[in-house]
Amino acid sequence: MSDLDDRDRKLLTLLADDASPSYAELGKLLNLSAPAVHERVKRLKRDGLIKGIAARLDGARIGRPLLAFVHVDTNNWSITQQVLGLAELTEVEEIHTITGKSAMLLKVRVRDTQALEALLARIHQIEGITNTTSDIALTSYLERGPLPDDA
Repeated sequence: MSDLDDRDRKLLTLLADDASPSYAELGKLLNLSAPAVHERVKRLKRDGLIKGIAARLDGARIGRPLLAFVHVDTNNWSITQQVLGLAELTEVEEIHTITGKSAMLLKVRVRDTQALEALLARIHQIEGITNTTSDIALTSYLERGPLPDDA
């Protein structure tokens, strides 16, 4: 990991909140020139601190208001690659291996409970999956990625 100065931390925090401002706008907030901001962003990307810049979409407005977390139980770890194939499905937002009662956790966003049931049926078609348990989010108060310390 590269050494982050205060401006790097502030830049990362600003971009994590809204990546749409121009380098000139960011420069004003950081007291830097636009080219200096551009160079910092290039370095942060090169060093892997910025993995990509993407829009955060509103699930409800794109037709997928139901957010669920699916705990996946497997009969062994060797099926992880098959489960990773679920990344091809637009409903699947995140896939994690986890500790605890389940082997994996999926964050999914679907149209309704019928669509969730159909997705669960697809998941259960993967050989080696023994069970799933779903938690449906009622309200999401905060969704964001990691932020640097002391931003």
